[in-house]
Amino acid sequence: MTNDLGYRGAADATSGGSPFNEQLFLIRQVLAEISTAKLVEVIAVTNAGDLSPVGFVDVRPLVNQLDGSDNAVPHGTVYNLPYFRLQGGTDAVILDPKQGDIGLAVIADRDISAVKSTKAQANPGSKRKFDAADGLYIGGFLNGVPQQYVRFSAAGIGIVSPTKITLTAPLVEIDASTSLTVNSPQSGFSGMVIVQGLLSWLAGMTGSTASGVAATITGIINFIGSVTSNGKAIDSTHTHHENGTGNNTSPPN
Repeated sequence: MTNDLGYRGAADATSGGSPFNEQLFLIRQVLAEISTAKLVEVIAVTNAGDLSPVGFVDVRPLVNQLDGSDNAVPHGTVYNLPYFRLQGGTDAVILDPKQGDIGLAVIADRDISAVKSTKAQANPGSKRKFDAADGLYIGGFLNGVPQQYVRFSAAGIGIVSPTKITLTAPLVEIDASTSLTVNSPQSGFSGMVIVQGLLSWLAGMTGSTASGVAATITGIINFIGSVTSNGKAIDSTHTHHENGTGNNTSPPN
């Protein structure tokens, strides 16, 4: 209904004037002050993918408030909300939010500021309840197409990065029951390479002594087919020129 100042509140001319409706109006006004969950946009983030404890975000609720005349009243920024990370003990997936992300702020029912500071059990920091300042951010809603991702599909698991993928561990083991394929124009190994099974190469082999150390092969080597060195055959077709005769020796047996 409209007051002397022309302001239209939550009640209007169609609202009943019974005691029940009066009480219902008051209850709804009180409930409107309670924050539960809000769709928000990330304004700022404390972390940027580095190895660090879980950080915080500043967010802005995206659904505007409306006054009694249905005029939009945007929310202000809500600061320092802890964000969710998939982590158990010291094991974690580090995927920090980024500015512009859309996510969900879930509002705690009590003041969590003391627990945020101590990371331990504590009394509420104040008497406030269901306040947006006590929100917790969970990201990943209504966002765009990713460029770096881990994808699970019927075809298998794919890991895609436009820059670099790094595996760091004292031991890295790949168990492939059928085959392992590396599709790359070049592959490098900085240390010793041990092949315990059959080694086949189809496009030749090159070596380098740029470090000043010649290549050494120890053990029995069996070649099947032609073997050449600097254009000279050194396999079963190899012969030598006999001095004084003008003839070549017979190939080795």
